[in-house]
Amino acid sequence: MRFAKYHALGNDYLVLDPSYCDRLPDTLEIRLLCHRNFGVGSDGILWGPIRETDGRFRLRIFNPDGSEAEKSGNGIRIFSRYLWDKNLVWTAPFPILTLGGEVQAEVAHDGRFVRVDMGTVSFNSVDIPVLGEEREVLNEEITVDGRTFTYSAASIGNPHCVVLSPEPTESLARQIGPLIEIEERFPRKTNVQFMQVIDRNTIRIEIWERGAGYTLASGSSSSAAAAVARRLGLCDSEIVVRMPGGQLDITVSDDFGVTMNGPVTKVCEGAIAPEMFERP
Repeated sequence: MRFAKYHALGNDYLVLDPSYCDRLPDTLEIRLLCHRNFGVGSDGILWGPIRETDGRFRLRIFNPDGSEAEKSGNGIRIFSRYLWDKNLVWTAPFPILTLGGEVQAEVAHDGRFVRVDMGTVSFNSVDIPVLGEEREVLNEEITVDGRTFTYSAASIGNPHCVVLSPEPTESLARQIGPLIEIEERFPRKTNVQFMQVIDRNTIRIEIWERGAGYTLASGSSSSAAAAVARRLGLCDSEIVVRMPGGQLDITVSDDFGVTMNGPVTKVCEGAIAPEMFERP
């Protein structure tokens, strides 16, 4: 089983290409592959490319806990770079199919930067989903661990809870993020972003990812947080999203379509020894 490893602002993924792997690893094997002591180590697995009959590329995304994710902005950029490296795509935009919907990607600067049209953000409780009467989930309150926070929820093919915070920190994300992730109002769990609005064109976020935990950067989290900032009237359409791993440039249109532009770095390629999967 061969792999290629890339990172996008410190958010790292292993690409497992079906052309070089005889099967998709099972849940326990995915957990082992992602483990940073007993495996290769990563924030997730990208399984693809899977060719549709019409020639489009399908991507499956797996979290380190083995669960399957609908969409990952950084994962999509990394997958796009992998397709570029394999000479499967060129400079023209191309579609990628995910569980969270189709996106359009475009590779530039010899693969070092990828632009992705992530789709349209919805704040509707049914789309996200969030329990309760149908509504736009904006500036609501949530109480966890004895603390009350103001949040807005959004979907860009996967669920997000954006918590307004005057000073987001890693410790806040690690302490409160896992509690909000599994809060009962989110029936499919949720990704969590703690967001500080710096000015009309800049926000800063700390991220707790559903099924993955604390992470240095996230494309879908950046997209959702930027869209929430614009929907609340706190930011304009061009937004720089700062994260511990670096920054992404996000554009949010009037109808809340999101375009993401950011870097991708190739780390290594290799082969996984069969004995890694041996279980005592």
